[in-house]
Amino acid sequence: MTAVAWAAVAWAAVAVFTVAYVLIATEKIHRVAAALGGAAVMFLIGATDTAHAFFSEEAGIDWNVIFLLVGMMLIVAVLRRTGGFEYVAVWASKRARGRPYRVMVILVVITAVASAALDNVTTVLLIAPVTFLVCERLGVPAAPFLIAEAMASNIGGTSTLVGDPPNIIIGSRGGLSYNDFLIHLAPFVVLLLVVFLGLCRVLFRSAFRYDPDRAAQIAALHEGDAIRDRRLLALGLAVLGAVTAAFVLHTTLHLEPAVVALLGGLLLLALSRLDAGEISRDVEWPTLVFFAGLFIMVGALVNTGVVEQISRAAIGATEGRLLPATMVLLWGSAALSAIVDNIPYVATMSPVVADLVHAQGGAGQSRVLWWALALGADLGGNATAVGASANVVVLGLAERAGQRITFWQFTRYGLLVTLVTVGLAVPYLWLRYFVLA
Repeated sequence: MTAVAWAAVAWAAVAVFTVAYVLIATEKIHRVAAALGGAAVMFLIGATDTAHAFFSEEAGIDWNVIFLLVGMMLIVAVLRRTGGFEYVAVWASKRARGRPYRVMVILVVITAVASAALDNVTTVLLIAPVTFLVCERLGVPAAPFLIAEAMASNIGGTSTLVGDPPNIIIGSRGGLSYNDFLIHLAPFVVLLLVVFLGLCRVLFRSAFRYDPDRAAQIAALHEGDAIRDRRLLALGLAVLGAVTAAFVLHTTLHLEPAVVALLGGLLLLALSRLDAGEISRDVEWPTLVFFAGLFIMVGALVNTGVVEQISRAAIGATEGRLLPATMVLLWGSAALSAIVDNIPYVATMSPVVADLVHAQGGAGQSRVLWWALALGADLGGNATAVGASANVVVLGLAERAGQRITFWQFTRYGLLVTLVTVGLAVPYLWLRYFVLA
């Protein structure tokens, strides 16, 4: 194909992605139909093919994410039948004395901490069932709590190597260890979490309706009464604990998180002796299909060179100066991760950052570029409903529960949270890696 023809395909791919994104954002048609339709058109115009869409790590479906979701959804589906989620719901409600904001604080902190230890997608899968039950007990809408938890999972996941899938890519490309992420990002994430809790008090204030009668009913409940199957709960927690340990040790065990999650899910399903067909119906298949379509569309932009051209143009504007390059990378990553899922974005951008780090000497102060990429991509994922995998999962879970969250309902909060958190990353990077370096 000639350069002119390939450029035409690239522009056509941009047009297809834009139309599909508008349809997803305006919800003129269901987001799954929009994503699959856009993916189909990408095949028709030659922006991608089966080799790239299904087998390319850089420009295709991220099967690690898909199978990680399948495995964790199976574990959650089994645990849901034990009464464990009801136990946590009653416990959180009683500790908060029935006050909705205190409940949100507890759930947000649990989500952020768990996202650092597990990963953000796994965490929202586990915490969402608890949230529905808590909100039902309190008589408040679940949507604000779910939105806050999705954002908290992205913030908390920023702090560790395994907390957010883009961090795994960054760690691999940049030669960064689990401890590197803890040292460089975890302290800042703690600050962000405190600020985020303050934002929640303002953003979701209309949802914090205190009902003394409901609070009294909750206080009279006993957590232990919620457990329906203690054997299965113990078995499920043991498998979940083993999966969590394997996530943390995945670099030592040489097992991908997706493989660990899928093995754990299938093992628990086999040991539970529950009906496999019934459990499989609890898997969020529409969410998985939406991810596949979104990955194919973004992969087409990667395959045609659109994402790389945008990234290189942004970095080229800094003319090799480290501080401007850091800030452009931070804000550019946040902006692009808000539009495309941050996993394929980081997969595309990481070679560019590797070249920049190498040009700056390959170590020492130049590593700030990796932290700028991580902060921009992870925190930028909060900006829109499709910016991060955890957001998409939460929307799917809410829709299945009959408490649908629209694209703009999520995004109007996400944009503000992203501006605040990425804005705070500016003085952090400047002070730590330039002023105090």
